[in-house]
Amino acid sequence: MNYTLHQLQVFLKVAQCQSITKAAEELHLTQPAVSIQLKNFQDQFEIPLTEIIGRKLYVTDFGKEIVLAAEKIINEVHAINYKMQAYQGKLSGRLKISIVSTGKYIMPYFLTDFLKLHPDVELILDVTNKSKVIKSLEKNEVDFSLVSILPETLTVNRIELMPNRLFLVSNSATEFPEKIYDKNILENIPIILREMGSGTRQSMEQFMLLNNLNVKKKLELTSNEAVKQAVIAGLGCSIMPIIGIKNEITTGNLQIIPVRGLPIQSTWNLIWHKNKNFSPIAKAYLAFLEEYKQDIIKSKFDWVNSF
Repeated sequence: MNYTLHQLQVFLKVAQCQSITKAAEELHLTQPAVSIQLKNFQDQFEIPLTEIIGRKLYVTDFGKEIVLAAEKIINEVHAINYKMQAYQGKLSGRLKISIVSTGKYIMPYFLTDFLKLHPDVELILDVTNKSKVIKSLEKNEVDFSLVSILPETLTVNRIELMPNRLFLVSNSATEFPEKIYDKNILENIPIILREMGSGTRQSMEQFMLLNNLNVKKKLELTSNEAVKQAVIAGLGCSIMPIIGIKNEITTGNLQIIPVRGLPIQSTWNLIWHKNKNFSPIAKAYLAFLEEYKQDIIKSKFDWVNSF
């Protein structure tokens, strides 16, 4: 056999994406180039690695075994590169973080300067919903996770980053003339919810339960951006984190409806498994946050307190 590291990387990406087209996009290659590399790799095995059923690509059982081997090989190659850089006195390796979808509005600001200080660090940032974030932490697939609601089924340590405040919002075309509304306004307006497993959805449901509110769901959407656009379009109202709607409030596309008991208050926490064995990079990142988080909050998020 005479396969190359590049062929291993291409096959692994195709297997992960289960699509040549998507793999080509992520690898920044053309689709024909990926297809050729996949064929050249397949030609070295008598057993099929993939199969096409109903125009959809599937990895065979034998292919899944090769995927596991390819992951180990590529990880070892990364380890060799990192060891060389460490020998040269550079902090290098992978920093893996999973964050809830709304966290994308804050997490980059807590990473930018660290990555500038350590340009040889490779960041892997997974943006998903809360249940998947916690699952990645349970499986030890990441160094840290960013959440606004701490998991109940997992023992974690944490560092508090900043407040998370959720307000009831509507589009600007709908009139809400009162200075402040009672909580039961939520029973009389169409409410748009995030999907099950979302931290924002959990915060909303806890608020409704504590206040005995019988809220009628209008829509259920799978991202903060989708909820935002639905509210702007006039499909309903929603309780949303201020961190993700600052621009829309400023431009007048959204308005905050003043309600007694709102905003819902929580805290953005960077968490890690209590028994986590930190890499040098993870240790360095924690030290960076301890030293600079207040400066980052003051320079980038001081506006949050004005709402």
